[in-house]
Amino acid sequence: MADKKYESLMIENIVASGVIAESIDLAEFSKNVENCELNKKRFPGAVYRIPDPRIACLVFSSGKIVLTGIRNHQALADGLAILASSLKKAGIEPLKEPRVAITNMVCSYNLGRYININKLSVTLNLENIEYEPEQFPGLVYRIKDPKIVVLIFSSGKIILTGGKNLQDIKKGLDILEEKLASVL
Repeated sequence: MADKKYESLMIENIVASGVIAESIDLAEFSKNVENCELNKKRFPGAVYRIPDPRIACLVFSSGKIVLTGIRNHQALADGLAILASSLKKAGIEPLKEPRVAITNMVCSYNLGRYININKLSVTLNLENIEYEPEQFPGLVYRIKDPKIVVLIFSSGKIILTGGKNLQDIKKGLDILEEKLASVL
């Protein structure tokens, strides 16, 4: 597979989740860490915003975390290091090896051509597509393996989500291109 084929593929967001500590005193953490807010009436965890790399962390008393806004693997590693350091500053001991994994990637891609979505929705006529232009301007195509959801817009721009790595996303893109070639 030539890299040129995936030239316009861009990671827009990565979501990762896992465990970073045995338990976290959220009141202590939010009191001692800048850019961290805790409002138990609105949300059961603390929201910690890391400015660089720009990542939002949801931190729970169980020690579980969800990180979003990540753009690449280095940003994930940096974000985890900053979060672990912030926990230490608040007197909370993080795990030596946090158990955190990517749970979702959102990527954009430009097919480089106009897509007649009406024709596509009729031609594909599959149960794994949805197209209701009154509700949403794009066609939703669900790929079963890898489990990827593709949003296709008439401009030729697409969004791929659900992959846990770039290989899944690229495989989903290859499946989409194959389908499009057979019907358009």
